[in-house]
Amino acid sequence: MSDTCCGANQPRMILACSGGSNVGQLTNQAAVELTREGKGKMFCLAGLGGGIPGLVQAALGAKDVAVLDGCAVGCAKAIADQAGLAGYAYLVVTDLGIDKVKDPQLTLRPEEVAQVKLAACACRANG
Repeated sequence: MSDTCCGANQPRMILACSGGSNVGQLTNQAAVELTREGKGKMFCLAGLGGGIPGLVQAALGAKDVAVLDGCAVGCAKAIADQAGLAGYAYLVVTDLGIDKVKDPQLTLRPEEVAQVKLAACACRANG
């Protein structure tokens, strides 16, 4: 695996749902750790959803984007789609067999964070 996880010269842009459940927080923690490790770069999903012009343009110009949702509600995917992003890699944490618990104070399990990080690097764009 390259230092940028998935990109040639540009790190993978990571859009994490960061929602109020364990799986939302797993997307956030995975994005933070992948950024610290130089395997991607966490990006502001809220700014993208807010339509902040500079953030929208940066996301539209990114060559490799991974959208990480905690669950099938798909909030991050909805924001990415509404912003006009296409061809991004997509991951839903609950699809990895991790159950959603609606308690943001729940301690995240390191093995689950590692599982999400691996899946985030392995996911590829669909077309």
